[in-house]
Amino acid sequence: MNFWETITGSDLTREWTRFEARAQALPGDYQAAWEQIKVHLFPYSDFTGRNLMPIVDGALGLLEEAASEDQSIHDVLGDDLEGFCVALAGGEGARSYRDRWREQLNRNVARRLSQLGG
Repeated sequence: MNFWETITGSDLTREWTRFEARAQALPGDYQAAWEQIKVHLFPYSDFTGRNLMPIVDGALGLLEEAASEDQSIHDVLGDDLEGFCVALAGGEGARSYRDRWREQLNRNVARRLSQLGG
């Protein structure tokens, strides 16, 4: 990965395109689970999404392996898909982008208030 790819994010675009191509080869119920995994993981992304790439690659690899062994999606992921994604992202209490933005906003407001107060 060169500097320009890192700045523009073109490396991420190529990697997501590969992920989506791999996901299209999965059976229908696995593709639906893939879509839900993406929805539940995105809140744990950093600004670029670069931190999720290894996690998403691993989740997709799990789906591919399970599909090749003809396991049902329910046996692989269980009943709690959101809980599965939280565990992938770092467990209960993992900080989402909303948490990081809230903390930044609180710091900025506190700094402004301290400047106004004297």
